[in-house]
Amino acid sequence: MLSTIRSLRLHSRLLSLHGGIKRLPMVAAEALLSVYYSYCNLSPCTVDLDDCQTSMHIWAANHRRCNKPNLVLVHGYGGNSKWQFILQVAQLTRDFNVYIPDLVFFGKSYSTRTERTEEFQAKCVCDGMKKLGVERFSVYGISYGGFVVYRMAEMEEKMVEKVVIVSSGIVYTEEQKSEYLEKIGRNVVEILVPEKPEEIRTLCRLSMYKSDIGKWFPDFFLRGFIAADRWRKERQELIENLLSKKPDPHLPVLTQETLIIWGEKDNIFPIQLGHQLHRHLGPKSKLKIIKDVGHAANVEAPNSLNELITSFVLSGRS
Repeated sequence: MLSTIRSLRLHSRLLSLHGGIKRLPMVAAEALLSVYYSYCNLSPCTVDLDDCQTSMHIWAANHRRCNKPNLVLVHGYGGNSKWQFILQVAQLTRDFNVYIPDLVFFGKSYSTRTERTEEFQAKCVCDGMKKLGVERFSVYGISYGGFVVYRMAEMEEKMVEKVVIVSSGIVYTEEQKSEYLEKIGRNVVEILVPEKPEEIRTLCRLSMYKSDIGKWFPDFFLRGFIAADRWRKERQELIENLLSKKPDPHLPVLTQETLIIWGEKDNIFPIQLGHQLHRHLGPKSKLKIIKDVGHAANVEAPNSLNELITSFVLSGRS
């Protein structure tokens, strides 16, 4: 009996050690990114929401400058607060007080609540900003983050000044959803919440037009990325909730000025959805198309994207 217990303990320790070794490349990369974000004058902080049922991790401006507008960056499914905006953050922090939250069940944010909607995500981000004392801000959301910032602008009209939505298929028909899912030809949940390196590479191929960055990363690094995922089940539930939704015939028209940005060669949310969102929002919106760019404009054209965001958000300021 004693021998069996010792054997089980040893097995458990070996499994733990193996898991730690698999995560090591990811841990090292995360540490380097933290140093880089600190260099960009951002600091990590955590705010507790919902009577401590929800914890939200946010990279926040070290010293809020009154002469700079506040800008909240909301990531999509392709990463967390650090990974999604690597190529944009240095430039944006020069012009804005930047805040980058981990959405709930991404990075270091989590909740014991059962909600799995973009409305819940939106409320958490807005409540997080209130906890930090940020009363007015503009928002930029990419892909899934676009769904979130749309709801943020709807529920907090006085807080949200301007809205930037990048490659986010918010307005669609049921026929279009079925067509696009069939065109992808793979289980979307498996691609967005990968369990194998090849599934990450598939997501990269779908997201990029000019290059395939997935092939640059060795399997051991991608396995570390997967091993570091603590909220796989919850993120699967988030995307299943989004995919199950029917088109909303009563989707509100935002009152804020809105800039819609789309990659001309987007294979995940085709450009037609950008035109539909533009028509839905009407004259207070603008649509800008970046040529020869796929879904991940933040990777393929970060400078062009930053220029569009900066020009739009700063316009009209004295």
